[in-house]
Parts: sequence; structure tokens; C-alpha cells
Amino acid sequence: MKILMVLTSHDQLGGTGRKTGFWLEEFAAPYFVFMDSDVQLTLASPKGGQPPIDPKSDVPENQTPAMARFKEDETAQKALSHTVKLADMKAEDFDTIFYVGGHGPLWDLAESPVSIALIEAFYNLGKPVALVCHSPGVLRHVKYKGAPLVKGKRLTGFTNEEEEAVQLTNVVPFLVEDELKRLGATFEKVPNWQPFSVVDGLLITGQNPASSTSAAQALLKLLAS
Repeated sequence: MKILMVLTSHDQLGGTGRKTGFWLEEFAAPYFVFMDSDVQLTLASPKGGQPPIDPKSDVPENQTPAMARFKEDETAQKALSHTVKLADMKAEDFDTIFYVGGHGPLWDLAESPVSIALIEAFYNLGKPVALVCHSPGVLRHVKYKGAPLVKGKRLTGFTNEEEEAVQLTNVVPFLVEDELKRLGATFEKVPNWQPFSVVDGLLITGQNPASSTSAAQALLKLLAS
């Protein structure tokens, strides 16, 4: 089984002068769910190389067992530092695609013609697409049969309340929940920071960092069926 895992290359938090990137738990937890299941994993990002880790995701209060394991695992660290370029990836070569969240994807992956075309290719080939936290926002321009891919779909993602809690409502280019609803999705959610993921056909979404493990497990379960 071959999984393509996509991370952001964007490291600027709007005009704040602060750094952003991908959320470390949302990479580490799915990474080990996949590696422990003996899948072939390819890591990609728009620019290739080492993707930027959101510094906020690595502060003491945000540490998780998966992150601790990542810091002890030189193979995982090396893999992360050598991501391949997203433009070189083809849907035919993989069974599924998984998007790691963090605020970064709202700026680069959401607007990337390469990413948009790749998701459409996976979906058109009947291959699952999984996204967690902010990364469901990268579906905003993705189409299926001429309509927004998310239209009429049940899904989740980082909520307006969670964005408000981290005080970035006015910094992000768009709010994931509002955008997906505007496109006609049925947006489901649970209280802030609780694990929650939704499977609708080929689409798997997780609400927040705590949902990255369950979203990865749901993806493996879907692939196994």
C-alpha cells in the first residue's frame, strides 16, 4: 500500500511577522499510524526539502507521545527533511493521499494548481483523500464533475470556535468552517480540541490535531475494505 503524505512549505503567519507551517502532531501521529501498518510512505511539499514546523505546535504544553517518538526516530526526521516536490507526484503511483494540517496550507496548498489537480486526480481514480485540521481548507477550489468536490458532502475541519480560541480569526486568509459551508458541505463538529473524524465516501476529514490519529486509522480501514 502506497500513501502520499502532503505538507505545507509556507512559513509566514499572514502579516503578523510570526512563523507558521505544519502542525507537528498532525504529521507525527499519522506518520506512525502508517509506518506501523507497514505501508510505503512518500512525503511531499510544494518546495520539497524540510517543511516548516509551526513553532506553536512544539511548545511544552502541546507535546504528545507521537511527537516524543518522532524526536527519537532518526529515520522519521530524515524522511521529513527530504520531502519530494509535490509537482513531481502522480495519483497513479499511490493508493491514497493524506494532507497534514497547520495554518500553512491555507496560504500555499489551498491555492496551488498542482495540489488542486492532484486531489482531483486521486478522487477521479476512486482513491481516498484524507485531510486533517486546517487542511480540509485545501479543498476550496477542488472540483468534481464541475461542482465543488465538498458540495453535499459530510465533513469536518478546524472550527470557527477553535480559530477564535487561538486568536487567528482575523489573520487567516479564510475560515475553514465558513468556506466549506459556503461551498455546500455539511460541516460537522464536536467541542473544541476533542477528537473527531468523518468519513463520507472517499473523503476523510479530521477536525483538529487530536483527530489526526483517528483520521489516519479511518483511512487505513477504508483502504483495507
